[in-house]
Amino acid sequence: MTEYRLLDTDEVDAPGDEWEEVDVHDTEADEIARKRDREFSEFRKRIKNTEQFKVEASVFDDATYAALYKLVQDDYITAFGGPISTGKEANVYTALAPEDTEVAVKVYRINASDFTDMRGYLDGDPRFKGIGGDKKKVVLAWVRKEFANLNRARQAGVLVPEPIAVERNVLVMEYLGTDEGRGKRLSEVNLENPETAYEVVREYMRRLHDAGLVHGDLSEYNLIVHGDEIYVIDLGQAVTVHHPNAEEFLDRDCENVAAFFGRQGHDVTADDLKEFILDQDEDEETAAEF
Repeated sequence: MTEYRLLDTDEVDAPGDEWEEVDVHDTEADEIARKRDREFSEFRKRIKNTEQFKVEASVFDDATYAALYKLVQDDYITAFGGPISTGKEANVYTALAPEDTEVAVKVYRINASDFTDMRGYLDGDPRFKGIGGDKKKVVLAWVRKEFANLNRARQAGVLVPEPIAVERNVLVMEYLGTDEGRGKRLSEVNLENPETAYEVVREYMRRLHDAGLVHGDLSEYNLIVHGDEIYVIDLGQAVTVHHPNAEEFLDRDCENVAAFFGRQGHDVTADDLKEFILDQDEDEETAAEF
């Protein structure tokens, strides 16, 4: 019977980073793309023609190739592998890092994506004032937010892929997989011990909330089983608890998680889950007063 492990938690200084401005100015990758020297042009041609970066109905702009080029220059990536997943906003690939460590490279597409769904997670967040509907600025802010949210989640004791580097619209992080392939989503595995798995997931949700974050899209599709552990992925859309829609997103997360584990035969409700998450917050606030 699988016993899932919880991380030790580090203290998170403050609940959320909602007042920290997100820098969406051009990065060094944009400068490289503008110069288009011989080495970059050769790299771009080589990568563009490889099978793994051929994306149907989608074209990476020059600055995306320049971001990959910069990550290679900075020794975060030594070789590219194949695709792990494709989505509306981003594709994820495997790559090799120094010492033959396998990493995941998440590439957000700018020119061929519909970012309407992103607006609900950005509107009302002070960090994104002035970005408006500029797709490039939205993506640059989104990637940096995902990088920051992953770091914050790990500080709070939540198992998430370790963020390694970010460059423009490209995020490098820990690869959750083995020689047999990527880690399986919770929806893809037969849970031997759904009660214990649920306890881990609800504790993760509590820890995220204590750290000032609500995932906003939590379900069995972005909970990954890697080895004997459960990991939370896709934190790009996670909002701070002060976001105007934070409670709505938390309710939806609770409904999704409770529904999944209910189908596994575990007696749980969304209300019970939300009460657990918020009661822990209230207990800590009360303790802090004494």
